[in-house]
Amino acid sequence: MELKGTRVLAFVDEEFEDLEMWYPVMRLREAGAEVHLAGPKSGTVYHGKYGVPLTTEYAIDEVKSEDYIGLYVPGGWAPDKLRRYASVLRLTREFHEAQKPIAHICHAGWVLASAKICQGYTMTSTPGIKDDLENAGAIWVDEEVVVDRNIVSGRRPPDPACVQQGVR
Repeated sequence: MELKGTRVLAFVDEEFEDLEMWYPVMRLREAGAEVHLAGPKSGTVYHGKYGVPLTTEYAIDEVKSEDYIGLYVPGGWAPDKLRRYASVLRLTREFHEAQKPIAHICHAGWVLASAKICQGYTMTSTPGIKDDLENAGAIWVDEEVVVDRNIVSGRRPPDPACVQQGVR
């Protein structure tokens, strides 16, 4: 897929998993996509689990799903915070209803579960949220990367397939 001239939205909150945020963002940018980092507040510095900072360009409430070709949700502890925002859940559902790609890794499946878009989708994640995804209707599998229609899920950063497919 040609990404030059496209936009991808990435959700941010405190304690995102540093590698799960930066590696996909850098790979998407290398491929020509413009990646917008959106958190609860724009122009705010958020820190990853290992202290790597990033500054959001947009507040989640300011963005519109129709301005993007896809959504990326990194793991860490941020997804547990993000799923508490109505605007995060609304945007996630809008991406899903439009059948736009939604990629998530590790604990980020929590956002999709809370958005209630997992029913009937085969997904992976860190084993720690297996029950959460299954309770949300997903068919959970212990694989490195799973692509089911518009949802791409990755298990955890050390998995070789995550690195090869740019999910990490």
